[in-house]
Amino acid sequence: MSSPSHGHKAILYAFLANLGIAIAKTGAAIFTGSGSMTAEAIHSFADCGNQMLLYLGIRQSRRPADAQHPMAYGKVSYFWSFVVAILLFSVGGLFSIYEGWHKLSNQEPLHQPWVGMAVLGISVLLEAMSLRGCLAEISRLRSGKSLREWLATTRNAELVVVLGEDTAAIVGLTIALIGLGLATVSGDAAYDAMGSMAIGGVLVAVSIFVATHIKTLLVGRSAEPEQERVITEVIQRDTHVTGLLNLITLQFGPDIMVAAKICMPPDLRIAEAVPRINALEEKIKQAVPQVRWCFMEIDDKD
Repeated sequence: MSSPSHGHKAILYAFLANLGIAIAKTGAAIFTGSGSMTAEAIHSFADCGNQMLLYLGIRQSRRPADAQHPMAYGKVSYFWSFVVAILLFSVGGLFSIYEGWHKLSNQEPLHQPWVGMAVLGISVLLEAMSLRGCLAEISRLRSGKSLREWLATTRNAELVVVLGEDTAAIVGLTIALIGLGLATVSGDAAYDAMGSMAIGGVLVAVSIFVATHIKTLLVGRSAEPEQERVITEVIQRDTHVTGLLNLITLQFGPDIMVAAKICMPPDLRIAEAVPRINALEEKIKQAVPQVRWCFMEIDDKD
């Protein structure tokens, strides 16, 4: 089950961590001349912008339905999440690769790289705290599933993006530390440049993963399997329903649309069927609060 409040908290954790890290990295990058540090600073500032876009997406997705958008604006959050994936690919990934290639082609000696390593070490701790906050929000939604299972079934775009960003940040910082450390020990700045390129590769890979997940939501994806199972059980348990012919669910941000074809006794009059269908729709919404729209059709074949 997804909830906007869970996304809000994870985004706030990530934004606060990245803002502080980005400022520290920028100072260290200017002071040391490190390509890896420059790539990491750009990555952190990009992440700050990404979290603002995710928050904007959540806010806009809560707008009420209108004549032009009868199913409301829930999918707006998917759009901004996809934009974040593009920015992570371009501003984060491709620029880091370019920065590394530029430093590799025009090597310059590093100035007091220990400053950069200290900043990177602190950044790892801050990003770890952000990742822990994100995982804490996810654990409240997993309902006994493993993290891998949750990622395969969740419709919460914001938490997937934040998890991807935080994971990429931890891996990127580790690579930057290794690259800067090797450059310091060996005196060869090429290690630092290659670290920047490796960071870019990580960001590109994470952005592709995130974009692939968001694409399925933009195209149109059903509710989570557990939610569909509950809806099916509610319909099948109803004493006035003789059969469930077809069930379609569609996710719209935090909300779900349900459409079902059901069988009812053939001699049932319309005046009797209407209140029974209304009661069934209420049961479904009580069992799965995320269901916002429910459409029932009586038929004898699919």
